[in-house]
Formats: sequence, C-alpha cells, structure tokens
Amino acid sequence: MSRVLTVLERFPGTRVAVVADLIADEFLYGQISRVSREAPVLILRHSETRIVPGGGGNAVYNLRALGAVPVPFGCVGRDDAGNALIAAFRAAGISTRHIGRIRGGTTTRKTRILASLPLSNRQQVLRIDREASVPPREAEIDAFARDVVPTCAGLLLSDYGVGSVPPTIAAHPAVRAFVRRRPVTVDSRYELLRFTRLTAATPNEGEVAAALGGQIGEDPEALNRAGRRLLSRLQSQAVVITRGNKGMSVFERGKRPAHLPIYGGEEIADVTGAGDTVIATFTLALCCGASFVEAAQIANYAGGIVVMKRGTATVSLDELRAAARDNPGQGSGDCGP
Repeated sequence: MSRVLTVLERFPGTRVAVVADLIADEFLYGQISRVSREAPVLILRHSETRIVPGGGGNAVYNLRALGAVPVPFGCVGRDDAGNALIAAFRAAGISTRHIGRIRGGTTTRKTRILASLPLSNRQQVLRIDREASVPPREAEIDAFARDVVPTCAGLLLSDYGVGSVPPTIAAHPAVRAFVRRRPVTVDSRYELLRFTRLTAATPNEGEVAAALGGQIGEDPEALNRAGRRLLSRLQSQAVVITRGNKGMSVFERGKRPAHLPIYGGEEIADVTGAGDTVIATFTLALCCGASFVEAAQIANYAGGIVVMKRGTATVSLDELRAAARDNPGQGSGDCGP
C-alpha cells in the first residue's frame, strides 16, 4: 500500500503527451411521457443535452482529473461538437494548442439517448453514431513527436479508428528514442498489432480476440496463451488485458502472469469510457515510477470506481487514495505458468 500511495502522490503536475482520436460523447436526457399515436414508440420529453470529451478525449480528461498535465494532440471539425470539445478542455485547464481544427471536417459524435420514468434511474435506450475521419497532416504529427513528446514524462496513444493516431507514429524516430527512456502506451480499437515495440498496451478481451483470433472465455490457459502471444507479437514490455467483471491480467516478459480481481462490486452502472480511465491511470502510474503490476493495480481501482458512475466519467485522486487504503491486499493472484 505504501508503494501505491507514494506513486499516487507523484500524480499532480506530471506532464503526459496524448495522441488521441477526439470524440464528442453527447448525452440526451428525457423522461418518458407516453406512447406515440403515430407508431408503437415511447415519447421522451427532453430535459437536458450534455457533450463531454469521449474517445481519447476521455483519457485526456481522466489525466487532468488525477492532477496530471495532459498535452493532447488530435483533430476536430469546425462544428458544434468540435467547439464543445475545445470549450470543455479549456474549462478544465487543458491546453488545446496542439488540437487541429479541420475546416469543413466533422467531429465524430456518439449520441446516447437516456430515458427515465418518474422516480426511476435513467437507462440508455438508443445510441446514434456519426462517424468521421479527421486525420492530421503529417508535418503536424512530426512536429508534436519531435518537439512536444520529449518534454513529457510519458506518451499515451488512444486510437479509436478516427484517423488522428496513425500506426506509423510508433516508428517515428522521436518516439523510438523516447520509448527507451519513458513509457509509451497504446489502446487501439482496431489496429493493435500495428503498434509494435512500445512499452505496454491495454486491450480488452474482445480486442485481443479480434487481433489474434479465437475466444478466451472462462479458460485460464486460453488467457495465458493469448497474453503471451500478444506480448510477443507487439514486442512490448507488458500487456494488460482488461476483462470486465473478471478483472484484468498483466503479462510481462520473463515473468508469470498476474491476475487482479475486479475492484468493487460486480453490479456495474455504466461501462462507458472505462477503458480510457484504465489506460490514463495506468500510463500516469508508470510515469510516476510504478511497476507494471502496481500500475495495473491502480488502474484496476480506477476502473472499478468509474463503472459505478453513469455516463462518461472520471476518477479523482482522492477516490484512488481511499481505494488503496481500504484495499491494501488487493493484488496479484497467480494465473498459472
């Protein structure tokens, strides 16, 4: 526990570069008023609309909530969703200097419609995705990797397939030089195997299955084989596989895998953005001197806390401190050879 608490005390002020696909998470709230006479559908009386940073933007937001100084790089369109993201970052004290505004471009927006009855909790009833590609110019990526990344304690790559995180960035000379001294982590939704020779990756079980083929399910040997194989394919130092209510598993070169049971209860309120919270906390912990298992343990606390909150949420440093103090023995169970 003392090691974990020491790492947490180093979070404030730590500078982390983030190359990210920035997505607008829009939440439209309403109360069910009646059934339509036009069709057998519910009519919602709209009460509120809220837009918050999603995708890689949520990882940026989580870093800031933990006291770090994130330096985001990405692109958004010159539209209402892009304006909302820029405003949210600035309100949180996050620099937008390296966020490009694409003229004529559209910001990817995920609209979740949540409905409730009087005296009941809101439930998501529909999600509408408006996807767009907003790739940055190569010269802008080169300048960020060369001039900004070396001034930070770590680099986080959050790839949602929108286009702001080209896999070629892993081979950029400045990133190759940086990874020899500082942690570089990746969370890639669709192209994980193209981000090689970095410090660590944090895929979920579904992303591992998509990358390697086959399913893990409840088979511990299948999990071990997948973790070792992914570690070899990525040529990384560590892989952390997140497994929902089954916790997470840590694979390192030359070490036995460690399994961390889920923190908190299995009654989950909302998993929206939980992976962003995990990689943000994991990366920040590595930047502050944690081992891979210690960083995963801290990220496991964060993931367990955030899934009990509704919507795209963050975790505070105080919440992590409390989790570490209340659960000093929570940690690595053996996953086998």
